Amino acid sequence: MNLPVKDLDKSKAFFTKLGFSFHPRHSNSDEAAGLLIGDKHVIVMLFPEPSFKNFTRNDIADTKQGTEVLLSIDAESKEAVDEMVEKAVKAGGTAFSEPQGQGFMYGAGFADLDGHRWNVLYMDTSKMPKE
Repeated sequence: MNLPVKDLDKSKAFFTKLGFSFHPRHSNSDEAAGLLIGDKHVIVMLFPEPSFKNFTRNDIADTKQGTEVLLSIDAESKEAVDEMVEKAVKAGGTAFSEPQGQGFMYGAGFADLDGHRWNVLYMDTSKMPKE
């Protein structure tokens, strides 16, 4: 996954405040950062908008007008969901969905500095419906 960002350094600082880390391959790069997600370290690449636009050869979505993607990440508990959204807001992001539960799921959403939307979910598998 690749996401355009207006300011790579500010985006790296934002996600660091949320507790994420970055792949060391791009640690000294001004052109890319590999955001590590989850235990399996899925990489979401962050690229400055000009670089992103150059290789996509397409306009960048205006996240103030619409949502181009919703990235969902796991949380270990309801408290971890709340904490992640709280950290995002304190780091300069915005909450777009307050924490709420629906049966075995509990989640909330935040937008990062560039308006990309992130859904944080905790699923209590012991309460999942049996098929």
